[in-house]
Amino acid sequence: MPLRLGLLSTARINDAIITAAAASDSVEVVAVASRDADRAAAYAAERSIPRSHGSYEDLLADDGVDAVYVSTPNGLHAPWSRRALEAGRHVLCEKPVDADPEVVDGLSALARERGLVFTEAFMWRHLPQTQVLRDLLAQGAVGELRMIRVWSGFMLEREGDPRLDPAQQGGALMDIGCYCVSAVRLLAGEPGAVTAQAVRDGGRPDGVDMRVAATMRFPGDVLAHFDCAFDLPMGFGLHVVGSEAAIEVDDPWFGVTPGIRVHRADGEVEEVAAEAVDPYRAQLEDLARAIADGRAPRVDRAEVVGQARALQALLRAMSNDEEDVR
Repeated sequence: MPLRLGLLSTARINDAIITAAAASDSVEVVAVASRDADRAAAYAAERSIPRSHGSYEDLLADDGVDAVYVSTPNGLHAPWSRRALEAGRHVLCEKPVDADPEVVDGLSALARERGLVFTEAFMWRHLPQTQVLRDLLAQGAVGELRMIRVWSGFMLEREGDPRLDPAQQGGALMDIGCYCVSAVRLLAGEPGAVTAQAVRDGGRPDGVDMRVAATMRFPGDVLAHFDCAFDLPMGFGLHVVGSEAAIEVDDPWFGVTPGIRVHRADGEVEEVAAEAVDPYRAQLEDLARAIADGRAPRVDRAEVVGQARALQALLRAMSNDEEDVR
């Protein structure tokens, strides 16, 4: 029997989950909830979802739902993940769960106590390309790891978008910079120190960060730089540099055109192929397997807590007063 998944909100990102579930034998989207019953019903009818609910509470009370996908604005991720776990539902929470590691660890502890799976929706972690990249580094393809550079940005111009709301943990770091943080942590471990600068919406101190540049220092003197933005043309990429070679990944998040280039010191360039898969489907199937087998998901407790700890440090660094160098 497939895992019966309920969608907690009618966010646009749900469409990727609905498409992925339709292509999988492991997961079925059976219900959706909105805070407006008419909206939920229209959404369900348009996407052929069997049941709709006019409140999130009603979705969590639906005995025909095994797990929920929490796709609310950022500031509601942790509270509704907790409500779902308390209701006995497994949880796939859209990234980022929260920037407070104590909150995130508390959710993970609650899930373990209740015998439930709780994981963060970093779909890129489920790409074969990501595993190929990790294998290359483990095999010494770049020699001694020394530097990581990663970036992600796009133009966010939608009026009233919750990602521009400070009260909802909006901002470029939390929305897309979290991918960059996830990447450097996966490859280099947990950071020992971070620095960061932000350009804020309208130049206001209380505005969300529209553009961020940050540096993170890791064990072994590995440095990582990332930048993310809501006010730059669409683009992303990942470079990993070592003592003997460098690796480039053009499409690290979605893997639509997977592939890795290894640039060696002698000028040789090796193209390393990777299987193309839907990362959202792979993510859902990992969730279903973890529930069925009673094991930890790929993005486990240590991952989600470590991610929150790094985000918290970066947010604090972004808030520090700048020193005038003139």
